[in-house]
Amino acid sequence: MTSSPPATGKARRRRTRSAPLPLLIPALVGLAFLLLPLLALLIRAPWRTLPDQLTSPEVWEALRLSLVCATSATALSLVVGVPLAWLLARTDFPGRRLVRALVTLPLVLPPVVGGVALLLALGRNGVVGRWLDSWFGITLPFTTTGVILAETFVALPFLVISVEGTLRAADPRYEEAATTLGASRFTAFRRVTLPLIAPGVAAGAVLAWARALGEFGATITFAGNFPGRTQTMPLAVYLALQSDPAAAIALSLVLLAVSIAVLAGLRDRWLTPS
Repeated sequence: MTSSPPATGKARRRRTRSAPLPLLIPALVGLAFLLLPLLALLIRAPWRTLPDQLTSPEVWEALRLSLVCATSATALSLVVGVPLAWLLARTDFPGRRLVRALVTLPLVLPPVVGGVALLLALGRNGVVGRWLDSWFGITLPFTTTGVILAETFVALPFLVISVEGTLRAADPRYEEAATTLGASRFTAFRRVTLPLIAPGVAAGAVLAWARALGEFGATITFAGNFPGRTQTMPLAVYLALQSDPAAAIALSLVLLAVSIAVLAGLRDRWLTPS
């Protein structure tokens, strides 16, 4: 008696094309719930006046500030996030699980709470901010630097999680072989490990940049809403919604286009079925 050959991938996909009704209906409801607000944004967009809305000096200033701050926050996240991810993935130390939990805490922490925490830490009367002000005359809240720090606080976990996952998937034997040949651990990381995890680092950087670009709560709490200095695109959307809904929709379309571009850039990593 011969056993039947294993089903091919095509056959498996053929068997799952029809979904049971109890699963199909809530799935379609969830899909509609996610797509309806985006469709409403496109339907209600002021397409005729959109060029005028997007070419105003206020919009360009908010867009310029958003791009500068998001890029700076991403660069800062790379400088501290990649070593932190390596520490969590490649070393064993007491309290590593606690450190990992604390690193991911900003993912679930309300952004406004993050802004309050930054004020208590880096404000003029903060735990560290008072010394920065008295010793060096550095004031961080309500400045462009404050925007960058607030965006880094919420974007850094995205980079760390992405890079740590890539490091855990990478074979550590290449790094060990380099050290046995005389390379230091830092040289092995720089010349061997970093090129191996470059796609994961790039994906994490894109996610961190997109998260920083859309940050609102921590930014307005820690840096305020001053045009030309701390007013980024999300803050401009919130302000325009109170006086000029058409302008708010136009600004929202810009952020929507950026989000779609980020998804398109990550399609090979997240959107391609395995």
